[in-house]
Amino acid sequence: MARRPLPRILSSGGAQIARSREIARTAADSATDVLHPLITVSRGLRKLAATGRQKWAATPKERRGPTLFLVALCVFAVAVVPYGPLMALITVMAAAAWHGRVRTPVRTGPDEAEAGRLKALYEALVPYFSVPEDPTPLYAHGGEWSKVFSEYAFDADGRLTRLRIAYPAYFTDGEAAARARIEQLLHAKSGRGREHLFTWDEEGNVLVMSVLPALPTAVAAQRFVTVPGETVLGFTDADAVQRTVPVAVGNEITQAPPVVWRTGPRSTEPHLLAVGEPGSGTTTLLRSIALQALQYGDVLVVEGSGTGEYACLTGRTGVLAVECGPAGALSSLEWASKETERRLIAANRARQAGQPVPDDTRRPLWILVDRPSVLGHLAAADGHRDPQDMLSVPLRHGRAAQVIVVVAEQFDSLGALTEAVRTHTRARVVLGAADFVAVQEVLGATPRTTPTTDVPPGRGYARLGTGPVVRLQVPATPDPFDDATTEAHRRAVLALLPPGPGAPVPVAPPPGIPAKPLTPPTVQA
Repeated sequence: MARRPLPRILSSGGAQIARSREIARTAADSATDVLHPLITVSRGLRKLAATGRQKWAATPKERRGPTLFLVALCVFAVAVVPYGPLMALITVMAAAAWHGRVRTPVRTGPDEAEAGRLKALYEALVPYFSVPEDPTPLYAHGGEWSKVFSEYAFDADGRLTRLRIAYPAYFTDGEAAARARIEQLLHAKSGRGREHLFTWDEEGNVLVMSVLPALPTAVAAQRFVTVPGETVLGFTDADAVQRTVPVAVGNEITQAPPVVWRTGPRSTEPHLLAVGEPGSGTTTLLRSIALQALQYGDVLVVEGSGTGEYACLTGRTGVLAVECGPAGALSSLEWASKETERRLIAANRARQAGQPVPDDTRRPLWILVDRPSVLGHLAAADGHRDPQDMLSVPLRHGRAAQVIVVVAEQFDSLGALTEAVRTHTRARVVLGAADFVAVQEVLGATPRTTPTTDVPPGRGYARLGTGPVVRLQVPATPDPFDDATTEAHRRAVLALLPPGPGAPVPVAPPPGIPAKPLTPPTVQA
């Protein structure tokens, strides 16, 4: 049987039908916009009429007569008053518009899913916040979570972003182990992969948990507003420090809270130790410190990894040497040890003679050592002395001699560090993904936030002496000779490098604004 062709309106009129529907929908939307006040007033009149019927139905029969008489009296009074009917009409229309407006319902509590999360979290805290001897336990299986969770907030995905918890007074909140168990439990139940801040109020028996936003990674290498003796290690949360500095992020100048490390004769943390996993950003931190140190001092770089991460510093003004081999590292550190002794003797003689300290002892000398354990292993294989032994004098007496030592090492080689390095590096930095045990081993204290397993390079924690543990994000300071470095970061780093011998001296850039090189940088193979 031959098929009959479709009607023309069904085979070729689809576009016309769709266009007609679009025109009709547009006309309906326009009519709704034009008639929106009339719709609102009509809705309000219906609500007022419904309210009037309800009140009339609720009025007793013996009171309906007086009520009708009072209403009639009011209508008569309005009618005889000049402009009374007009004012009454305006009043009724205004009341109808007010009652007919569309109001967004206000949530007064969590929904079913959020209440389930809070209930599960409450049940998980029962074994930690209850004892059998308590006659009226605050936490009990099957109890009311609303009695202990006085404040809570959720994100768009239904995960907790803030929670205020009340706990019993007999909980041992003064013990770090007990607090760590609660923090780990809340971190696991509230969503992993985020940094949670825990604030303990021991006097009020209250714990506040909040989710911290990720630290920005857009700050690149640039001149920071500091004075001699101050070094910006990175940036942290706004409430962790009491200072901000202007930084350039793209084409904008913003204020960022820095982690400032102070060195000099009066510093209580004259030397620094940075620890991290491969790719965590310890080399970036040392490169950033070197660029800042070259403003006011001299730099000696000893690289144990041998990957040429500091080749951009070779031959620059103020860079004494960049050593990669065990022999060169040993000789350079031996010279640094003797230079420290010379500075001490010269300063002591000047003070005894009542004269000012010589200028050559005032200029800071920075010793940057990256992966000293590798150099120690190579030196032991060749039968030479460990180069770390030469750091003993600069570490012990460097503060008085204006000698600063910065050591970077990996977690798996911490045992290879000498006793002098572990004892005299009171400023500590931990970069990369690390658990509570590893962070506490290096910093001597646990952070108030929960470490995450996936962090960008340069993210970690810092602690200066006996101060608090703060979050840290190192400014992006990559190797400008690396092919993976972006052009913007390459030019930013090369612009901060001092000129080589015989090169013109560039003009100092304004604080907080990245410098621009005088000529386009060229990389020689």
